[in-house]
Amino acid sequence: MTLPPVLIRFVPLAFVLLWSTGFIGARFGLPYIEPFYLLWLRTLLTLLVFAGLIWVFRARWPGPRQALHQMVTGALVHGCYLGGVFAAIKWQLPAGVTAILVGLQPVLTAVLAWGLWGQRLQPRQWLGLGLGLAGVILVLATGLQPGQFDIRPEAVLAAALALIGISVGTLYQKRFGAGTDLLTGSFFQYLAMALMMGGLTYTVETQAVHWHPELIGALLWLVLGLSVSAILLLMLMIREGEVSRVASYFYLVPPVTALEAWWLFDEQLSLMALAGMLLAVAGVYLVLRVRPAA
Repeated sequence: MTLPPVLIRFVPLAFVLLWSTGFIGARFGLPYIEPFYLLWLRTLLTLLVFAGLIWVFRARWPGPRQALHQMVTGALVHGCYLGGVFAAIKWQLPAGVTAILVGLQPVLTAVLAWGLWGQRLQPRQWLGLGLGLAGVILVLATGLQPGQFDIRPEAVLAAALALIGISVGTLYQKRFGAGTDLLTGSFFQYLAMALMMGGLTYTVETQAVHWHPELIGALLWLVLGLSVSAILLLMLMIREGEVSRVASYFYLVPPVTALEAWWLFDEQLSLMALAGMLLAVAGVYLVLRVRPAA
């Protein structure tokens, strides 16, 4: 599956816009359903869509070893990431703040690449790591309007799990996922997620659901806009570019999500929260604007 070169340049922009709406879709749907049950239903529908796309495009199936690699990627990028994000939002962590936390993925990815692959960070990049961390702490400590939200520790831990999952998963896919067809590779990724979410929902949830129009609309968008379109764009970017370059686009997601949450849900952030968000974005920018020294 390939795109014409003229369209490749628009892939990052489309990805950022689509990816940011995932937090909004969760915010719309979760009042009516438990998080892991929503993700399980979303994954089953996504598998049906990908099965149809694979049949239409006659996509090539990977061998057993590569299929296993794709399932590991799926457990990290989809299972840990989405499970963490949806749990955090269900536990009342605002969508904008959740996006800020997981938006530190470029920083963590750079640190992991340094530790695992020996890519050295320059002093300016170490400064960026500190600024990014300080920005997130500022948002969580002082950023929310008094009395508007009660940040629960388990919600922050869930967002942290999502951050680790997407960072490690991106590196894993770059190292072990090369050469796999995007459609069939994504199918195995979502197969792993279906197993994870099915196990979680039937272990810790009741599968209670209220089929409100907002839930139905959110579910359809999460399947077609996120699970299919955004994930295919992400896998395409990972395949075509360097990990650090791909990860750099994630720092654009928190501001876009914060604007969407403000517009749709009136999630008000104080001036200190906005300052913390800008500090985090500046820190990530410092990390990624200079290539790590060899």
